[in-house]
Amino acid sequence: MALKEHLKEFRNRLFKAAIAVVLGTVGGFFLYMPVFNELTRPVRELSEEQGRLATINFDGVATSFDQMIQVSVFIGVLVSSPFWLYQLWAFITPGLKTKERRAALGFLSAAVPLFLAGVYLAWLILPNAVGVLTDFTPEGAANVITASVYLAFVLRLLLAFGIAFLIPVVMVGLNLLGLLSGRTIVKYWRITVFIICLFAAMAAPGGDALSMFYLAAPLLVLFAVAVGLCFINDKRRARRSAAREAAVEAEADKASVLPDA
Repeated sequence: MALKEHLKEFRNRLFKAAIAVVLGTVGGFFLYMPVFNELTRPVRELSEEQGRLATINFDGVATSFDQMIQVSVFIGVLVSSPFWLYQLWAFITPGLKTKERRAALGFLSAAVPLFLAGVYLAWLILPNAVGVLTDFTPEGAANVITASVYLAFVLRLLLAFGIAFLIPVVMVGLNLLGLLSGRTIVKYWRITVFIICLFAAMAAPGGDALSMFYLAAPLLVLFAVAVGLCFINDKRRARRSAAREAAVEAEADKASVLPDA
């Protein structure tokens, strides 16, 4: 495809993904109240179970509406994730062979559950993260938490975990495309582990060690699994390459023998 056609294809895929997110956002408006109640539950539990004075406050006339839009968009991104992840990978697949397209389907099948698993893990640690961070409140003081700040914290946490869980899938995808070998990944494993820990430290809102650990630990496990899959695929690719070379040599030998016969 020419560059102009590539750009047109990218525009079409982006447009379809945007429509899916918009439709998901519309549905998110109807789910806003129950989702908001669940997102703010850790703060309410601080007051109910631990006896701390903690409240969620809206600091403006239109703030509640702004937060409703933000949460609805997040729900839209989450609900439509299977579709926009497909559009992302479908933009690449026209340049792949038949077997690689099957691998693309495998990419989609792994990416969606991993993205949702990352979001779910962040959901599980949210109460602990809120509890740890508010433990630093001096005695006698109250946590008057602004809704915009709190929801930004929560949504960053959920998205950071979801996107981080896609990194190993991207690694395997690059390996299937022949752009990244398992040997190369292992060669720079120290740098990779450092980058994962650095990413976990930066992505975990609030900078608490607990959130960083909960993000870094599964990422390191997924990294190890991705490396193993890359090595398996490298061995398969090497066997196919050796078989092709053997077939070419056999054909060459036949061609050199025929004139003498």
